[in-house]
Amino acid sequence: MTHPAGRERVKSPAPGAATVIRAAGLAKTYPKASTAAVDGIDLQVRQGELFGLLGPNGAGKTTTVGMLTARVVPTAGSAYVGGTDVVADPTLAKQLIAVVSQQNTLDRSLTVWENLYFHGLLFGIPRRESRSTADALLEQFHLSRWGKSPVSALSGGMAQRLMVARAIFHRPAVLFLDEPTAGLDPQGRLALWEALEGLIADGQTILLTTHNMDEADHLCDRVAIIDHGRILALDTPAALKQGLGADAVVTVATSGSQEGLAARLNSDIEGAVRTRLVDGAVEMQVKGAERLLPRVVTSAEAGGFELLDLSIAESTLETVFISLTGQELRD
Repeated sequence: MTHPAGRERVKSPAPGAATVIRAAGLAKTYPKASTAAVDGIDLQVRQGELFGLLGPNGAGKTTTVGMLTARVVPTAGSAYVGGTDVVADPTLAKQLIAVVSQQNTLDRSLTVWENLYFHGLLFGIPRRESRSTADALLEQFHLSRWGKSPVSALSGGMAQRLMVARAIFHRPAVLFLDEPTAGLDPQGRLALWEALEGLIADGQTILLTTHNMDEADHLCDRVAIIDHGRILALDTPAALKQGLGADAVVTVATSGSQEGLAARLNSDIEGAVRTRLVDGAVEMQVKGAERLLPRVVTSAEAGGFELLDLSIAESTLETVFISLTGQELRD
């Protein structure tokens, strides 16, 4: 996988790497709820892996992380982090993990550096080691020049990087990130991606929840696509896209009948895998993209359809998700 800025993606952990997170039959039904928020999830995350829980809002991602981090008590099933039973020994489990949520939880009465330093003291780390670690983390996350500044001086992206730096201060077995780039501008998002890749290169295990398909594709070694509390697919992003059976997605807008155009293209275009109507256009997944645009234009014009817009793109994780669920991503 290639990083969006052009850097080589760090190598995935070896298949024989130790399992750091293990869940079996994990389920949660809230009181008075008609359906389960999480409905029997099984997953394993290996040491040094960046694992993504991918799905729309309300899919069960946050509840799953809540159970794995001892903040939500499961209705059924088991969960282990770093070999510790999260349900039986939540206190010990919390010492092994770190969680970064979407909300800014930095102490606004402290400077950027102090947010790190005092966090170390809270974990019983000696003063001298806390000082050196705070300095090193500010350097690692490109925040050194703001060390003496109040946290209010940081942009959203910088504040998020500082929260990640603070979270890994005590070297947790697993770092949990819940929608870490929600609300960030493109520069802030790319800077955080770079920081996370650096952590993985150093052997940190990360579980990331997101509904950002591009983020999951660029960052994750493996992803579990989840919806309605169930895992629909689990594999590497590349394998999931390959398993779709389509190389490209063509989107065609017409002033005529969309249903008629869809039927025409589905009949004429060799390699058509799936065709559906979306946002006033026809979307077609195709196996084999050679001379695809000319073939689409020829078919449409032969059928008397006026084309208003035409685009082609590679298959994405969003394509995989929609193929599995038959629905758009929910915002």
